[in-house]
Amino acid sequence: MTWRFWIDRGGTFTDAIGLAPDGALHTAKVLSADDAPVAAIRQILERAGAATPGGPLPAARVEMGTTVATNALLERRGVPTLFVTQRGLGDLLAIGTQERPELFALAIRKPEPLPAAVLEVAGRVAADGTELESLDLAAARAGLVAARAAGHRAVAIALLHATVAPAMERALAALAREVGFEHVAASHEVANEIGLLARAETTTADAYLTPLLRGHGEVLRAALPDAQLRFMQSSGGRTSAERFRGPNALLSGPAGGVVGAARVAERAGFARAVGFDMGGTSTDVSLLEAGLLARAFETVVGGVRVRAPMLRIHTVAAGGGSLCRFDGFRFTVGPESAGADPGPPRRASWRSPT
Repeated sequence: MTWRFWIDRGGTFTDAIGLAPDGALHTAKVLSADDAPVAAIRQILERAGAATPGGPLPAARVEMGTTVATNALLERRGVPTLFVTQRGLGDLLAIGTQERPELFALAIRKPEPLPAAVLEVAGRVAADGTELESLDLAAARAGLVAARAAGHRAVAIALLHATVAPAMERALAALAREVGFEHVAASHEVANEIGLLARAETTTADAYLTPLLRGHGEVLRAALPDAQLRFMQSSGGRTSAERFRGPNALLSGPAGGVVGAARVAERAGFARAVGFDMGGTSTDVSLLEAGLLARAFETVVGGVRVRAPMLRIHTVAAGGGSLCRFDGFRFTVGPESAGADPGPPRRASWRSPT
């Protein structure tokens, strides 16, 4: 006999549905901000007479999908992150796979790597786990201290063959926590699979995005200390706030829309359907085939390769609130969004330069 809330925290607006103990449904829509889910819950409860203005909120069950990680990745607004790898591999993320998604494009624009800085350390093991070069902890400490002093908040550690011999990653992770980094992600913990590049990119996404999600969760926990809080993951499943991390949150908000679209199509009698979810910041497209949702275990989102179970969703940084620009030759849309405050103007005028 407690309140239940389902919340969609988008980049522009946050929508909430509340189910009262008596079965009555209530809705709210507020501008997106860190405290938007709490504001929406409070608005519903106060209108229903279940809470007083500024007073404590009752126990509730809260389930939420959020585009915080999605938009932060698309707009490159994650926390300042340091990438730590072995000596000679510092350009790993910049080089990538060297593939050209647009083969005939004359102007190649490579996605910007997530880390703001790279630290190369001495130390290496063979494919069977045999140590070839010992880890230079003194040099690593000096580099980590300098990076922390420069304002980097998170560390992503990805070393060769860490899937079979993670000891060096563990030592570096312990050193980074000792130095004072807010979040430390080691590749053998985040994506313990062979393939250094995909493992490094996934780990970097974790370090880059997870602090944002934890800050988001802390705001909710402080306002709803007795709530059962669960988040939608990119796979379409749900998890607790403590286990909600960057790679599994990239399509959190879109995944909720895909699951909802599939249910609507099913009730309407369609086994095949296309889901089109246009928000204020991004647009998400999905496919329902033979009544089943397509899934992937390695996905490229915003130019970053992530190894995590996800619904197959194509996301572009172009929504209803995306900023449009004209440079004298062509129009561009996004990835920056006007957001909800101040938001895009109600009427926009454009005059041809000719």
